[in-house]
Amino acid sequence: MSDQSTNQTWGGRFTESTDAFVAVFTASVGFDRRMYRQDIQGSIAHARMLLRIKVLSEADCAAIVQGLEAIRGEIERGEFSWSTALEDVHMNIEARLTERIGDAGKRLHTGRSRNDQVATDIRLYLRDAIDVILAEIRRLLGGLAELAMREAATIMPGFTHLQVAQPVTFGHHMLAWFEMVKRDYERLVDCRKRVNVMPLGAAALAGTSYPLDRPYTAQLLGFDAPCANSLDAVSDRDFAIEFTAAAAVLMTHLSRMAEELVLWSSAQFDFIDLPDRFCTGSSIMPQKKNPDVPELVRGKVGRVNGHLIALLTLMKSQPLAYNKDNQEDKEPLFDTADTVLGCLRAFADMIPALLPKRDNMLQSARRGFATATDLADYLVRKGLPFRDAHEAVGQAVRLGVETERDLAEMALEELRQFSPLIEDDVFTVLTLEGSVAARDVLGGTAPNRVRDAASQAQAWIAQG
Repeated sequence: MSDQSTNQTWGGRFTESTDAFVAVFTASVGFDRRMYRQDIQGSIAHARMLLRIKVLSEADCAAIVQGLEAIRGEIERGEFSWSTALEDVHMNIEARLTERIGDAGKRLHTGRSRNDQVATDIRLYLRDAIDVILAEIRRLLGGLAELAMREAATIMPGFTHLQVAQPVTFGHHMLAWFEMVKRDYERLVDCRKRVNVMPLGAAALAGTSYPLDRPYTAQLLGFDAPCANSLDAVSDRDFAIEFTAAAAVLMTHLSRMAEELVLWSSAQFDFIDLPDRFCTGSSIMPQKKNPDVPELVRGKVGRVNGHLIALLTLMKSQPLAYNKDNQEDKEPLFDTADTVLGCLRAFADMIPALLPKRDNMLQSARRGFATATDLADYLVRKGLPFRDAHEAVGQAVRLGVETERDLAEMALEELRQFSPLIEDDVFTVLTLEGSVAARDVLGGTAPNRVRDAASQAQAWIAQG
């Protein structure tokens, strides 16, 4: 298939050839060819619908379907010649179809426009991409739930303001990540509902005079329903914006997780060991083991955030209905899907392979007066108002800072100077194990609660 100076699929109106630069500048085939499967899928369904309403003959429909399937094979074998002069994936495939089967190929476009065709292709493409992404999210969630169950009693410091706050368990922390990513899963499931409506049959903008059976086409393509308004059908890109927004939130969550992995794997924290296969070394410093996978995931959030802004800006001033601006929707959308999928695959592989350094986390939790709140709660249970208890414990912490000792390392008489309510039983609440065990509430960090939550998480995943 050779380039043509004028696109014969629409060139009848024009008296001069398209400028060579303009032909290249306006062409989208360089990037939209990745939708060839969806384009062929949509065209086959459209042809079968045209046969159903007797616009196409049995012979023409059979020739179209066979021709399109043969073209799909050509593309997948690398034998298809893409033409910039034919602008996009739709015209390239249609021109090749006509070349293969003659006039029957020219009848395929009856009752549709490139406007509703491309809108349908994008929705089919994005629906497929969401399904693959959802599968990877479930794999990541499975790894988090497994790690949470395994490390349900592993004590680590919990932080606020990156300062030691209270002891928690590593499993509890993994379940916090689980909840974040589960929300991302649910957002994408909900987004998919709005992706899965069919523009085909809206034609250029006003519908068509042919008696198209749009519900039948939607059924063939697995859409929930046809779009209700032809103007909106061809011009709507809300679904792309919504997907990219959900992707940006997901990437933000992965970035937060990545930041903690980078911190925890540093010599200063030394909480975890990342397997070598997820790290790289230094060209000059032989001792280095760099957490490149988490760092790169953390960096890629900027791409997705940028694509969201690009799509919002693309649509902000467009009058109804379709405009050439919308050609710019694909590259941000494609790259968002690619980026999210790659990052999820990396994390889904990496998370189950994390090796917590339990002793290091335990020793770190013993620093920073992590059980100070437990002492305050102890005093409240003894009858002291919370604000007074807070003041008393603050004074005890000051002594600990001055003498470089944790609360659990102080003698009973030292602690009693801050409140006479303190008795021998205080040391049961000042241990890290006692602290986490005391958080035995729904959503708490007590090991038995973590195991229950991890079991529920695994059951949710198993439900599909």
